[in-house]
Amino acid sequence: MAIMTRQVFWALGSYVLLGWTIIEGWNPLYGVIRSVDAIVSVLSSRDNIYLLLFSALIGAVISFTQVSGGVEGFVRWAEGRGLTRHPKRLQLFTVLVSGTIFLESWFGLLVTGSVAKPLFDRARISREKLSYILDATAAPKCILIPINAWGAYVVGLLAIQGFEKPVASFAASLPFNFYALSAIATVLLTILGGRDIGPMRCAEARVRAGGPLLREGAQPLMTQELSQVECKPETPHRPLNMLLPLLIMLAMVPTVLVITGKGDFSAGSGSQALFWGATSALFFAGLAYLLQRIVSVQELTDTFFKGVQGLIPMFVVLVLAFSIGVTTRKLGTGVFLANAAKASLPTFSIPSVIFLLGCVIAFSTGTSWGTFSIMIPIVAPMIRLLGLHPGLTLGAALGGGIFGDHCSPISDSTIVASMAAGTDHLDHVRTQLPYALSAGAVALILTSAFALLLH
Repeated sequence: MAIMTRQVFWALGSYVLLGWTIIEGWNPLYGVIRSVDAIVSVLSSRDNIYLLLFSALIGAVISFTQVSGGVEGFVRWAEGRGLTRHPKRLQLFTVLVSGTIFLESWFGLLVTGSVAKPLFDRARISREKLSYILDATAAPKCILIPINAWGAYVVGLLAIQGFEKPVASFAASLPFNFYALSAIATVLLTILGGRDIGPMRCAEARVRAGGPLLREGAQPLMTQELSQVECKPETPHRPLNMLLPLLIMLAMVPTVLVITGKGDFSAGSGSQALFWGATSALFFAGLAYLLQRIVSVQELTDTFFKGVQGLIPMFVVLVLAFSIGVTTRKLGTGVFLANAAKASLPTFSIPSVIFLLGCVIAFSTGTSWGTFSIMIPIVAPMIRLLGLHPGLTLGAALGGGIFGDHCSPISDSTIVASMAAGTDHLDHVRTQLPYALSAGAVALILTSAFALLLH
């Protein structure tokens, strides 16, 4: 429905409504009531509220960096070093920035998008290409650099399943997480080779021919008012005014993770860390702009609300995406698919089937963490009873989860990537899907080959 109508809001809302109608025995009245209950339950979750507030505050951070002249100053600084004249160098720079921010996928997407978007616009590279680079390096890098909440979550699931050395078991799976490795390799090969495939080729051709950065009729997850916030003519263009709030966020997120985890970084609250990081960035950036006499208190207030208002479309999509998660868990979609695949299979084929099953579950549910919670309890006893290679089998399960988080249209990471790049969400999904499928095919071939070698 989303692809046919290009109306993502109606498509996601229909998923929630139809799901609860099925749960309530196909009674449409009860379906409507329970759908509203599901949305309310999402809004009553403390972690969800923190994440939604963070997404709204990020809009204010973006507007602050624009009205202060920081974005223009940063673009001019980058132009002076030739970044915008060399598209390959700029895209590799974006991959590097993304790779260094591995604490949390949302955080990495939004910070990297804030840095790269004005440079991509000036260099005449499509927004679809930016959203692909952001998304393809978000979840894959988080699972491959496990000193973050992702690693702590997976280790916790392994410990619950009785793995004697969960950290070592997780580390052993990293070289076999072929999808995460292939996704990042595909990005690098695409940039270095300069070749685009499928809908991405059309998007890049449109921009290179002097056309708009977005497809005509596109509906980006960022209102036009936010993407076109301008500073006053006499405002000095200082790169620091853009970098200041981003650097404050980079410092505050790990600090809050340590505080909320009572000294244990991996046990901290990611949602609270993001919220307080954005709040601190706004406070100190606003104070700096006032001291520089760039804006008045009233102008700063107006800029704040304009930024928050600019991300209302993303706010709504995220609420619907969270509601889909509640609906899918109640339907038991993931468990059903997993049980359906547990028929008698040749031992050597099991890792490949696990990877494919993880892909299907993650794509249809839009959550890698939810897929991990379904797949790890399934693969743990299979490893013990069937003598499967632990690293390969876990790598297949985790890689399948990453596939869905990378390219599912209902994944929150995919949605945030669209917002960070300021592109139409469905355009982002369409243009990156061929790359994701290519990386998935490579991962499947490697998983099958190593399953035969290690059998």
